[in-house]
Amino acid sequence: MFALLLTAACGSAVSTPRPAEVAQPASPPPAAAPGSSSFTAPDSRAAAQPCRAVSFEAADYTVCEIDLRRYRVGLFWQDRDGRPYGSLYAFKRAMAAAGDPPVVSMNAGMYHEDLSPVGLFVSGGRQLNPANEGDGDGNFFMKPNGVFYVDGESAGILETGAYLRQAPAAGIATQSGPLLVIDGALHPLFSDDGPSRKIRNGVGVRDGHTVVFAISRDGVSFGSFARLFRDALGCRDALYLDGSVSALSAPDGLSVGWGIRVGPILAAFDRAAPVS
Repeated sequence: MFALLLTAACGSAVSTPRPAEVAQPASPPPAAAPGSSSFTAPDSRAAAQPCRAVSFEAADYTVCEIDLRRYRVGLFWQDRDGRPYGSLYAFKRAMAAAGDPPVVSMNAGMYHEDLSPVGLFVSGGRQLNPANEGDGDGNFFMKPNGVFYVDGESAGILETGAYLRQAPAAGIATQSGPLLVIDGALHPLFSDDGPSRKIRNGVGVRDGHTVVFAISRDGVSFGSFARLFRDALGCRDALYLDGSVSALSAPDGLSVGWGIRVGPILAAFDRAAPVS
């Protein structure tokens, strides 16, 4: 199984093994007290739009807070003809043509060369790809990994084995790895601030109905990215989706990696908007 590595400025990618992007393994750092970080508070646009610019530990991010009572979240991979969308640009264009434009969209996990998901993929309540409990190289296999799932107005993140045992109701579910935050604790293999710096994206759950998408605009370490979710965004559980090939489409100039090749896609839609 392979994650993807960005190979050209245009955003093309190939399936190739890549080692886990972890610095020297170390004991988990002590939990940072909220307020001890360099978090910049949201600006006044937060009330009107789900996405905003955030600075944390000297890095810049786009953060989108999705209230599932206002937005519905879907998981996508292929169009009606069975062809992968391939990019957020193509996905957004196709959905707009269908009369259902997304407010926010983001790559949703690691994929093979043919853009098929590496792990569990559930969309519309149907499992289209099974869970992957195997071992291997790369970030996906850095245990514990996990599953992000949504059912209507509720969401959660569970370690993969726990998800399979509990089998929660899920209209959508995507598997990736590693888990960034696990019940308030950072992944045990993360060093405090390792030397590997990547553009990274992930998803967190703040409470039962609030989902948080985040992508860095700068290269960041795993440790700092995990602390963003826990200490700045208030997520007790968060899941890593990818690095280097990360992309997010958002309003107001907050998009990152617009043309990058992607496989699975998470998207949020305004529940109040009419659907053609």
